[in-house]
Amino acid sequence: MGLLTEGTPLSWPETKKYADHVRKHGVSQFINHYQQFKDRNVDCLKWGDEIEYIIVKFDHANRRARVSLRGSSLLEKLREAEEKNPKEVRSLWRPEYAEYMVEGTPGQPYGGLVQHFNVVEHNMTYRRQELHSLLEEDEVALSITAFPRLGCLDFTYPRAVATPESGPSRSLFFPTEAITQCHPRFATLTSNIRNRRGRKVAINVPIYRDVNTPSPFTEDFTPYGDDEAGSHSTAALPDHVYTDAMGFGMGCSCLQMTFQARTESEARVLYDHLIPLCPILLALTAATPVCRGYLTESDCRWDVISASVDCRTREEMGEVPLKHDRFLIPKSRYGTVSCYLSYCGTKYNDLKVVKDPEAYSELIKAGVDPSLSQHLAHLFIRDSIALFSEKIHQDDTKEMDHFENIQSTNWQSMRFKIPPVNSDIGWRVEFRPCEVQVTDFENAAYGVFIVLLTRAVLTFKLNMLVPLSKVDENMRRSQRRDAVLKEKFWFRQDILSRDCDEGDDSTEISINHIINGKPGTFVGLLGLVRKYLTSLDLDPDTACTVGQYLNLIRDRAAGKAQTCAAWTRDFVQNHPEYKQDSVVGEGIAYDLLLAYHDISTGKRPCVELLGGTPKSRTRQDIPQAVSKILRSKCSGAN
Repeated sequence: MGLLTEGTPLSWPETKKYADHVRKHGVSQFINHYQQFKDRNVDCLKWGDEIEYIIVKFDHANRRARVSLRGSSLLEKLREAEEKNPKEVRSLWRPEYAEYMVEGTPGQPYGGLVQHFNVVEHNMTYRRQELHSLLEEDEVALSITAFPRLGCLDFTYPRAVATPESGPSRSLFFPTEAITQCHPRFATLTSNIRNRRGRKVAINVPIYRDVNTPSPFTEDFTPYGDDEAGSHSTAALPDHVYTDAMGFGMGCSCLQMTFQARTESEARVLYDHLIPLCPILLALTAATPVCRGYLTESDCRWDVISASVDCRTREEMGEVPLKHDRFLIPKSRYGTVSCYLSYCGTKYNDLKVVKDPEAYSELIKAGVDPSLSQHLAHLFIRDSIALFSEKIHQDDTKEMDHFENIQSTNWQSMRFKIPPVNSDIGWRVEFRPCEVQVTDFENAAYGVFIVLLTRAVLTFKLNMLVPLSKVDENMRRSQRRDAVLKEKFWFRQDILSRDCDEGDDSTEISINHIINGKPGTFVGLLGLVRKYLTSLDLDPDTACTVGQYLNLIRDRAAGKAQTCAAWTRDFVQNHPEYKQDSVVGEGIAYDLLLAYHDISTGKRPCVELLGGTPKSRTRQDIPQAVSKILRSKCSGAN
């Protein structure tokens, strides 16, 4: 979810007229507020999670499942408590891109108390139950990355038909009704990305070649109709699953973590040292082996989302010489980070960073240091793609909408966040790569693990930095089938030294090596987390819970527990209706989604996925007690 400005959205031609205006005033807004907030100190690290849920409707009589287009109506009810008493709610709810999605977060951020580690899973479970209480008998809320037959014929309830010659996306597969109806931003983004690009987005995912998969694999799109230009005839690649709309990326769900640092400089350190972990955690959380009803060679959603919002023109992509556009841009606006921000990090900036020269000059003149100026000037090579008529003219000393307009539509693997206006919130970083998991236990495990890693980074002054070109290579490898077991990743060997002058000592090692270590050579990230935990006064319940979370991470890295992607592949390939042709048919998808639901509710134990029955003793206190913990001041763990 990004900036949700209220107002009347402008078309792309109208938005384009104000591109320079938004950039100019966005930079001015950042400068004004940076001068105000650059020295802000807060008491402690705070953190929180975001989980996006997909609403699924079952037709048990016919063994079919569809996405339920009720997100907007559900949100109206979910947000009633927040509107009445925002300081006391245990969960907050926000719209997401698709009408079959909602996003839930804790009502209050977690803080420094060690007991917070033992509240996370219970809060996630409460959110799921709160959402389920509003669903119909044949509906469920699943924390899955992607609906397996998204874009197939008749995949929504009520049934909606794609309109390839009209609508925001003009998709062969994704109907306009599947875009959320509760805010105009999302349909506007869809339309403006397509119009700015000058053609529909094109997403091609390599097909998984099974025994009976046609060779070459080419699809007949006749059942889906056609558009005026017949764009799929040239955009669809052989031996790939083709999709053509923003909904195939932004209609996916994920797990995101946001951390508040004490100071701006501490936020930069966290931002930089989490960047090399993005591909590692993406591979560990891999959960998306199915695209539009087919098994693919990819395990993750990342490249699909990247392509789904790629608004670059042919000039910006280097397909034709620059004439009307300003820059040759190497990445989609949804992509990996292109520059580190901390003093040590700048020594590993080996990518050519395209930046807006005017924005960079203004930032430098205002006293913003070169590394942060470069980062921001790189964001500002992009145009605004969603502008509201009521927000064109702003007071740059009091408002931040133009800055956030650009910031919030640069969907990078990490996000560096300035304190918001009129709040006591500090500098924050957002960790964005993780795929959402089927169970609350898994999501809590990854969330707590990432939080503990941030503590270890700061406590032990770790150095996990590697050149950004190697991070990009790791990101490509992390999405391959069974990457967690089969791929090697560039990772720094001496992570215990913050000496910036030592240079790059990274080497290619397995995720098992990175997470679990190797005796005599590398301590492993889990070893460092466990060492950090010895400095905390953990009560027995919290110690048990955290221990079980870390055991799941250990087992996933070692291959003793499957990723969701691997488990899903096995489920499909062992299903009696599977014909070894890469097709995930209606009946297979129905059974798969039922299995996800049964696993998420504990009805179906799944040792293969969870590595044994979770034994966490997550808090089951009455709501008032949990809320009291969430509202507690910072103390205990640092």
